[in-house]
Amino acid sequence: MFVIKKMIGGLLMPLPLLGLFACLMLLLAFKGRKSALFLSTLSLIVLLALSTPFIANLIIQNNEPASLAFNTLKHPKIDKIVVLGCDINPNPALSANNQLGNCALTRLVEGVKLAKHYPNAELIVSGGGYKNTTNSGLMYQTAISLGVNKSRIFQNPKAMDTGEEAKLLASKLVDFKVALVTSVLHMPRAKDLFNAQGVEVITAATDYHNFAALPWSKQFIPNAHALLVVTQYSHEVVGNIWISLRRWIDPEAL
Repeated sequence: MFVIKKMIGGLLMPLPLLGLFACLMLLLAFKGRKSALFLSTLSLIVLLALSTPFIANLIIQNNEPASLAFNTLKHPKIDKIVVLGCDINPNPALSANNQLGNCALTRLVEGVKLAKHYPNAELIVSGGGYKNTTNSGLMYQTAISLGVNKSRIFQNPKAMDTGEEAKLLASKLVDFKVALVTSVLHMPRAKDLFNAQGVEVITAATDYHNFAALPWSKQFIPNAHALLVVTQYSHEVVGNIWISLRRWIDPEAL
């Protein structure tokens, strides 16, 4: 079920969805259907537009509020710091930090920063993986190399998505002051899933973007990073739809 969910979700992202649609329409166009040629051209134009910093900024500008970032002045005490997993690139020949993707590394840096500000807080690194390498394991090793005592770090290596992270960690977090570290676009969904498990969290969002800061000469030129951010946003939209569907079928599901 997990693999099927990930495959369907992946195919619904802008690049595969619009790319496959364009290929299908072009195939039909060769059979003499002008409408297919129009739709394939339109889908490619939309894909290129979504890849521009200008359009990417329009999509995310209201979905990355600074209020989700952590403010140490408002929170004199934190008991638990939870860093959610993200992308990894397993390669035993590399150090742990070089096997963490940019998203995972950005989250971990925020978690380590908070761990040093709150020396009595427990740092919880979460996330499964593949090829015998996990998010939590790589984050654990990297956090130690950044100066966090290993006795303060707890790993949660079995969770394969945010829903599982919330379920597996709930019993360890209830009734504690918990800082939740994840990407800002992911934070609303993550907070909702932890709240559903009875865990109140303090948001510590990271991985912000600001395409508006780019010069106008670059605003309308498609680039991979802009498309990546739009894909991340699309992932959250699909994830929220999935949660709503699951809860509609079974209110106790998530």
